[in-house]
Amino acid sequence: MLIITGAAKVPAIIVFGDSSVDAGNNNQISTVLKSNFRPYGRDFYGGKPTGRFSNGRIPPDFISEGFGLRPFVPAYLDPMYNISDFATGVCFASAGTGYDNSTSNVLNVLPVWKEVEYYKDYQKRLKAYVGEEKAKYIISEALYLISMGTNDFLENYYTLPDRQSQYTVDQYQIFLLGIAEQLIKEIYGLGARKMSLTGLPPMGCLPLERTTNFVNGNGDGCMDGYNIVALHFNAKLSGLVHKLNKELPGIRVVLSDPYNVFMQIIKKPSSFGFDVAAVACCSSGMFEMGYLCDQMNPFTCSDANKYVFWDSFHPTEKTNKILSGYLLKTTLHQFL
Repeated sequence: MLIITGAAKVPAIIVFGDSSVDAGNNNQISTVLKSNFRPYGRDFYGGKPTGRFSNGRIPPDFISEGFGLRPFVPAYLDPMYNISDFATGVCFASAGTGYDNSTSNVLNVLPVWKEVEYYKDYQKRLKAYVGEEKAKYIISEALYLISMGTNDFLENYYTLPDRQSQYTVDQYQIFLLGIAEQLIKEIYGLGARKMSLTGLPPMGCLPLERTTNFVNGNGDGCMDGYNIVALHFNAKLSGLVHKLNKELPGIRVVLSDPYNVFMQIIKKPSSFGFDVAAVACCSSGMFEMGYLCDQMNPFTCSDANKYVFWDSFHPTEKTNKILSGYLLKTTLHQFL
């Protein structure tokens, strides 16, 4: 793990997105999509379930540590933390959300505009806590991590009829890209300058999608069609990043694309020290997540470090650490 010693170059890590980066905001809202119970968090500090969708830490936690800050980024809605904790890092993400507002409606989670509202509230509290000048410094020098998009396709476009009747998959990607651009411009308008936009993973290789593939009689491999969509979307995100860097004075946006390294882990798990990539650690590993992945399930694996995936949709802490380490050495390195 790349860790920078001495004074941190970035005063805070600020996070927007979905369950890939949610540190527990969903615990505080009325949705079925929660993970604040064991075995979630069994490898986190104190073996505590926090609402992170993993057995342990998630990428922003490792990225924060890599920047010489705390080894975790707390959720804004978590009552255990207050503004003194949030001054060096805060997470507004909500599991199950997406760029598209209609995606957040599927599981009654925070839409991205609401995450931004909480960010505005945070700015007010930060100014009251550290003073106007210091707050301005934190806001402009912080690194912003934006990670979402998978749910827009898997929970919304490919599952529900509405968006499919309005858009081809290519048109839907362009629609999402427009929202991503608005989001970046809005937080830029609020003072954000250093941003990392995360690309989609090989979403056709999530155990849930492999199970669906198998049930539909297509063998037990990945859903290649979904992976192609992820690659196309990431290429479009790359174009957006290029455009925004040219258009907005003083902004530095990078595309953090985990696709290739994630695919290497899935295709050759043993070279990364894993035994299993096709099914997840929790329960049968084929379709469970959230409440279906509970403490009572007798099938849950004993050592999550042997598995690429923790539940049918989310990576284990070990996978999160590898992916974060890769991003710290590549796209995020320029901010260190």
